[in-house]
Amino acid sequence: MKVTVYNCREFDEKELFLKYGKELGIELVLCADAPDAENAKLAQGSECIDIITSKMPRELLEIFASQGVRYVTTRTIGYDHIDVGAAKKLGMTVANAPYGPCGVADYTVMLILMTIRRMKRILERSHIQDYTLKGIQGRELKDLTVGVIGTGRIGRCVLRDLSGFGCERIAYDLYESGEVTESGVSYVDLEQMWRRADVISLHMPLTDDNFHMIGEEAIAKMKDGVMIINTARGGLIDTQALISGIESGKIGGAALDVVENEFGLYYYDHKSDILNNRELSILRGFPNVTVSHHMAFYTDDCVETVVRDSLLGCKYFAEGRENPWEVK
Repeated sequence: MKVTVYNCREFDEKELFLKYGKELGIELVLCADAPDAENAKLAQGSECIDIITSKMPRELLEIFASQGVRYVTTRTIGYDHIDVGAAKKLGMTVANAPYGPCGVADYTVMLILMTIRRMKRILERSHIQDYTLKGIQGRELKDLTVGVIGTGRIGRCVLRDLSGFGCERIAYDLYESGEVTESGVSYVDLEQMWRRADVISLHMPLTDDNFHMIGEEAIAKMKDGVMIINTARGGLIDTQALISGIESGKIGGAALDVVENEFGLYYYDHKSDILNNRELSILRGFPNVTVSHHMAFYTDDCVETVVRDSLLGCKYFAEGRENPWEVK
């Protein structure tokens, strides 16, 4: 069988693709660029294509379907960048490649600690040898209530990691987990979440129902000085409402590994470019907002897992075997 891999990174993925391609008996076509109408011809003869977070709208899926592609796998947990409905109508199967939860959970706890201790400002001052204390007094986790929204694998791991810090932990999810309640964490509704949490951390997929779940109305109900952490999806937060909340002082700090309108921006070198994302520039300018480029997932274990499992999914599809990564 043959698989065409897009967005293949030379420095960390290529060697792994060659390794697992050989082990699984898969012929590979490796392309460093994102899939588009021009390079779709590389997929001719491939039933499967392997991508990351590039947008796959109906129009592009139609082009790949015309090349004979019947399976699209993304080396990510989320798949909101793929028009799954259109893919199904075209007879294409969509799959993802979930990685372990520990990397993102570790990163989340790091961002929580950095935010409550004002680490961005501390580092900025140290770079210019400003060793004053005014404006960088932090808070301690033991005195705070941390709310986790979304108690899937990553959310549960964050709650577990926080258990050693002595903070009160509360959670929200449409589907409550016995593992969470047995660990001493209370589930609350969103009204209570907004009212009680000093720190709110997001760990849920982006859907039509939760788009901009944190907006002007929700922020108004939150504690003064609330801190918001997002390592999930940018669209969960209304960026304009977030900016207004920071400017007014309602929001005391934020740490964002994801932002709205990041497609085509992250993972590329734009240091000489004028970016078409004014909101990102505003967020980066705040002294109490840390922005990283969608990399909470990025660990050695994650990279190997998604390369291996994305190819395994392709093999299972070609062989008609049960595929645990298929998006239903």
